[in-house]
Amino acid sequence: MDGSKRQGLSRRQGLSYALTGAAAVATGVGLTRSPEASQKDTPMTKRLPSLFLAHGAPILLDMPGWVSELKAWADALPKPKAILILSAHWEERPLTLGATATVPLVYDFYGFPEKYYRQQYPAPGAPALAARVKELLSASQPVVEEPGRGLDHGAYVPLVAMYPLADVPVLQVSLPTLEPRPLLELGKALAPLRDEGVLIIGSGFITHNLRAMMLSGDAPAPGWALDFDGYVADALSRKDVDALLDYRAKAPGVRLALPTHEHFVPLLVAQGAAAEATPSFPISGFVFGSGSRRSVQFG
Repeated sequence: MDGSKRQGLSRRQGLSYALTGAAAVATGVGLTRSPEASQKDTPMTKRLPSLFLAHGAPILLDMPGWVSELKAWADALPKPKAILILSAHWEERPLTLGATATVPLVYDFYGFPEKYYRQQYPAPGAPALAARVKELLSASQPVVEEPGRGLDHGAYVPLVAMYPLADVPVLQVSLPTLEPRPLLELGKALAPLRDEGVLIIGSGFITHNLRAMMLSGDAPAPGWALDFDGYVADALSRKDVDALLDYRAKAPGVRLALPTHEHFVPLLVAQGAAAEATPSFPISGFVFGSGSRRSVQFG
């Protein structure tokens, strides 16, 4: 395929309303949240980490424990000047930059109650960041813009929990491929942004078998999910990049953990952006049975 030719790869993987029943253990915090003033404007004294977030589903925001974990994580970080986020729910090549102004969100799910389609997150756009991304990447790959493309749920759901005031400029960038090594290299190319006050985030799920999530509900995690999650955690802790790049061939349980790979590979961008850093796991455990909530901070 001609690399200069634009090709949409978006996979609208609808999230079933059955997940709402699986989350019945949540105590029903509403999606409209009062602004919180606890986010600190900490001066930037060193480079920011890069993150990988397990973003869950729209109903994450009705799960107060998970919301609190994400908020506490954000509060422990210096407040970024801007956020660059890559979500499992936007695959498009060549690499595409989303809106650089506030536009409507993308409600890329179906079968949920109406309130989930009224969620708002009017974060400022980040035109200066978009220009900087073009500067960093233009020598290695084509970069195009889609001015009307708003944040999808893989981007805005965790950000509502982490930065509820919606006062940090956000730029969403597409996944231009699902191949591990090019995405690791993409992260390396974006790494200078960490010294410029930009928080680089990959948003997905380390395990993502939607059929198994629907069937298992809040049951204990199956062995294949535990095995795959453990393989990834071990490889990250040992900084074994080769083990992560070759996860499709080497990781136990991979075929059940990842029938498709778009939810896993944002992890590789985050890792590439902070290859020197020892990772930590601010959030772990499972949800909906087989869904790993493991989230990673590099640096």
